[in-house]
Amino acid sequence: MLNIFLNYIQKEAIRNFNMIVKGKIGLVMGMANEHSIAYGITKSLINNGAKVMFTAQSDRFVEKIKDMEEFKNSKIYRCDICDDGEIDDVFYSIKEEYNSIDFIVHSIAFSDKNELQGKYYNTSRNNFLNTMNISCYSLTKICQYASSIMPNGGSIVTLTYYGSEKTVPNYNVMGVAKAALESSVRYLANDLGDFNIRVNAVSAGPIKTLASSGVGEFSKVLEFEKNRSPLKRNITKEEVGNACTFLVSNLASDITGEILHVDCGCNTVGIKF
Repeated sequence: MLNIFLNYIQKEAIRNFNMIVKGKIGLVMGMANEHSIAYGITKSLINNGAKVMFTAQSDRFVEKIKDMEEFKNSKIYRCDICDDGEIDDVFYSIKEEYNSIDFIVHSIAFSDKNELQGKYYNTSRNNFLNTMNISCYSLTKICQYASSIMPNGGSIVTLTYYGSEKTVPNYNVMGVAKAALESSVRYLANDLGDFNIRVNAVSAGPIKTLASSGVGEFSKVLEFEKNRSPLKRNITKEEVGNACTFLVSNLASDITGEILHVDCGCNTVGIKF
């Protein structure tokens, strides 16, 4: 009987330790479907005790999230990140309803897939500006509201990729936008530090998602990274989710302005035979 009791206490201790964001509430921006990285992040946050609300680009994506059984009772706001009025409305509503939140996950990026192929110098002005606006500036715009909805401090996490540091075939203008995003993380971390708000990015290795399907010959990228990885495999969206959960938790209370690579070590490898 004593052994059963001790085993129960041990399991409860482990369970409570694992709930590293228990009681926290936050916003996930950019989840498209069950295959998206944002889905893996959301699942990790919820499994570790957080309450999550969402923004979705359009009514179609609002309905997609509602159709997911595990999120059917979650609050979902429609928010076109290119519409300042909709962004204002979302954060005003959050402030009115919740007064304060603890974290924001920014998982938003877009570029015309037809312009990700070929030479980077052929990028059109319109697609360059649109890519930078959605994939980079959107984080800066969101951070304008941070101090008002995180009066007690908090954490903001965005998603990037190694194509910001080195050239990657068929990534082109998105790599430039991600490089700007990573620089923004450092400046925003410096700005928001006055409010005890941390800003970080997770540089995730390649994962097969709806978004990555727009990158030409993506299967070759997956195979190359798997062979180059010290761990001899690709990462999963669940692993990215766990990294993001760590960054929004109190365990990462002194980490800000960082780019955390979650890529099975691929970024550490130069030449490999």
